[in-house]
Amino acid sequence: MDKTYELAGEQIKADLEPQIIRVYSNAALWQYLSVTPQIRFNQLVNTIKADYETEFGQALAIDNRSLIVEILVHVYCDYLGLSFNRLVKVTWIQNLVKKLLKRAEVVDCGEKGVDGNRWVWDLLAPCAPLFIKLLPKNMNAKNIKQH
Repeated sequence: MDKTYELAGEQIKADLEPQIIRVYSNAALWQYLSVTPQIRFNQLVNTIKADYETEFGQALAIDNRSLIVEILVHVYCDYLGLSFNRLVKVTWIQNLVKKLLKRAEVVDCGEKGVDGNRWVWDLLAPCAPLFIKLLPKNMNAKNIKQH
């Protein structure tokens, strides 16, 4: 089910299914995360997980830090790909990066039984605070994310 969460004046888009949530790496999410990202990541994850529990009657079995790392890595890859395509003006390379960007724009977060790479995010979960510090400040200052 499609959801939109208004957080700090931004319309954050997500999708909820049994055992899966999807978060969309769009301009609104980037803007939302540009201010106090540690607090905002926690607020985002807590909001989505609370809504998930309301909708499905049970908690989403994904650790908050694991979820944060997965969202963060997708957002960061989206940012890097768009930045790269602004700098590199070789059409075939840009087209390849655009294909990769399609995967980065939708953050599919599933529980262990349905997400084959959940173990990667769980393994990286303790590093969430460090990864958040590495997130570029004001990611969309150059207006690279149009939607």
